Amino acid sequence: MNRLKKWSKEIIVLAIILFVAFTVMDLWRKPQTLAPALLEQHTLVNGETVSLAELSKEKPILVYFWATWCGVCNLTSPTVSDLNQSGMPIISVAIRSGETARLVSGMEKKDLNFPVINDSSGQLSNAVGVSATPTFMVIDNGELVSFTSGWTSSYGLKMRMWLASF
Repeated sequence: MNRLKKWSKEIIVLAIILFVAFTVMDLWRKPQTLAPALLEQHTLVNGETVSLAELSKEKPILVYFWATWCGVCNLTSPTVSDLNQSGMPIISVAIRSGETARLVSGMEKKDLNFPVINDSSGQLSNAVGVSATPTFMVIDNGELVSFTSGWTSSYGLKMRMWLASF
């Protein structure tokens, strides 16, 4: 019993340390301001034109920076696709992931369904200051309200969107 109690304490302490470490990393990576380049009009791979500034006026929007070559993105993209299918407002930016036709074909093979801006040169992600994939930003009324990089759960994304709605 003492052994179980000791392990429980150690697990709780480790969880707190990891939470603090990841929070500090997110704060360190987070851009101080949202780059205007992200809020401009962009063309999705389906040809539709979107403005994140306009879309975020209605309600918070999740912006998902990812890449086809990113191992962690292969774990998070199905979650993002499911959230998009459930109605969460999402725009994604595929970073240096090749030509549009190849990107779309790869998404179809993996059954991924979410709006995508193809940042084939990495110019947009560089302007925004994205230094790691996957990166998630929540934008509300043209302002960055939440930021995280790396793996996150659907619950984590839902919580960020819920908090941004206040």
